[in-house]
Amino acid sequence: MYRGLRVIAMAPVLNEEKKIGEVVRRTPRPLVDEMLVIDDGSTDRSAEVARELGARVLPMGRVVGVGAALRAGYREAVRGGFDVAVVMAGNNKDAPEEIPLLLDPIVDEGAEFVQGSRFLKADANFGPMPFYRKIATRMHPLLFSLVARKWVSESTNGFRAVTRRVLEDPEIDLEQEWLDEYELEPYLYLRTLQRGYKTAEVPVTKVYPPKSLGQTKMPPITGWWSILRPLVLIGLGIRK
Repeated sequence: MYRGLRVIAMAPVLNEEKKIGEVVRRTPRPLVDEMLVIDDGSTDRSAEVARELGARVLPMGRVVGVGAALRAGYREAVRGGFDVAVVMAGNNKDAPEEIPLLLDPIVDEGAEFVQGSRFLKADANFGPMPFYRKIATRMHPLLFSLVARKWVSESTNGFRAVTRRVLEDPEIDLEQEWLDEYELEPYLYLRTLQRGYKTAEVPVTKVYPPKSLGQTKMPPITGWWSILRPLVLIGLGIRK
């Protein structure tokens, strides 16, 4: 428990046996009531490594997509009565030690959704970040801010905290099948803003590993259309 909050930390994972162990190990367990790893159909030892280090593993049984995996994790957060769900990458790009940075605005400012922003961190060093990602992660917040009608510095970073109140809002429909891939994360942030919940951004670390270790599973074209899709569909009023 952290400052009176029951917290579940979760990480979706797909074939990251060399990285998920560090994610689980680095998570500050005295502050987190449960560490949940959502196994999105891994065929390596990702699930076993996570269990060996004390995480609970939620197996999806097959590859369902990161959005569908996170949806299942959020269901577990609500079902378990947790106050806050913290999401982080399963490939060790985030700094779990910074989880308190995400939780403090919830306690101190009444925020319902706290977004980690790599761009607010002074002297940030992202490591060998792919060039197309440098462009895309700068462009997406601009488009996101136009649709949300609120300026945000970061909208593609999955390191964030969301309260149960937001997850239980019937007007934020995470069960839609079109959110199964990378759509769910920007959708949730955008709809949270549109519903008038108080949000906050905090500076966090995001470091890309060397290319030889595998930097991302997101394909450059279809993956980035996936995270742009909610902005287009909701911005045009086609979805809500």
